[in-house]
Amino acid sequence: MARPVYLYTGPEAGEKNDAISGIKSSLAKKYGDVDEYLFYASETPVQEFLSPLDSDSLFSNASCVVVKSVESIKKADELDYLAKWINTEGPANSVLILVSDEYSVNTKIEKALSPSNKRIFFELSESQRSSWIHKYFSTNGMQIDPDAVSMILEMTESNTEALKNECRRFLILFEKGKTITTDDVDAILLSNREEDGFSLFDAMTRTKEGIPACLEHSLEILQKVRLSKENSSVKILSALSYCFRMLINYHKLKDASLTNDFNLKKNGFSSKKNQALYARASNVWTSGQCQGVLAAISKTDMDIRRSGNAGGFSLEDTCLQKLIYEIVTKKGGSSATYEDF
Repeated sequence: MARPVYLYTGPEAGEKNDAISGIKSSLAKKYGDVDEYLFYASETPVQEFLSPLDSDSLFSNASCVVVKSVESIKKADELDYLAKWINTEGPANSVLILVSDEYSVNTKIEKALSPSNKRIFFELSESQRSSWIHKYFSTNGMQIDPDAVSMILEMTESNTEALKNECRRFLILFEKGKTITTDDVDAILLSNREEDGFSLFDAMTRTKEGIPACLEHSLEILQKVRLSKENSSVKILSALSYCFRMLINYHKLKDASLTNDFNLKKNGFSSKKNQALYARASNVWTSGQCQGVLAAISKTDMDIRRSGNAGGFSLEDTCLQKLIYEIVTKKGGSSATYEDF
């Protein structure tokens, strides 16, 4: 029997997580207790994350291994080992779920899997995310004004997992039957909002005394984020990555002279505030520099994951500070030698 192996790719985290939960629920329903494991391919060898699926559990009837950041598997021997493992027979109660935020992974992995076990979770359009928000509140006995929806969209990452986390706050604070307004969004999400990766990006687009971006202020924002509940380096890097991908899209529209209100809203730049942010950012980083920034973000993520807990919180801070310095002053270029900043 072919091994039950799934490949879920793409940036839509909410639907992807629902699909993963669905597989786990089916396993639990069929076999009872399930041993669940989570690994990151960027920090765990292939043989190590496959080991739980090749070993019989003494306490559970099934096993499920979820491996994130699968796009980081690049060594030929590991790719060959994984592809061969996928194509060997195995028990139906040992499930492997390979996950990536990218749209595709190495072709050796792609070809080893059955098309029915692969799915790409595409980023939702603005209208789809808007409909998702309306449905979420309606399902929970509330309504929401269109302008309030636009505010939530511009303040949140473009996936339903992030939207769910933000919208859940209103269910806790208001009773059923409430219609959420822009004043409510301002009070709940904006006024009480702590600094995060998105406000850090905004800070880096600001000018001060002719300097392309204010390094000192950006580092202050980073420090505030690290002292808040949103201090995870993964969240910070994910938000910055999203912002620079959006900036690349803005550059494409700008280069094609398509930065009118209709085209901007159609491509996810919904509010005037959001449009002004990316217009400002496009004057700080070119499209090519954005690619360099994304590479720097990815390298920082790998460096932090590779170090594990060896350097603790202070090492993560150093990596993040270096990244901000490179984005602001080097436009994504690396610092080859130590520079006092």
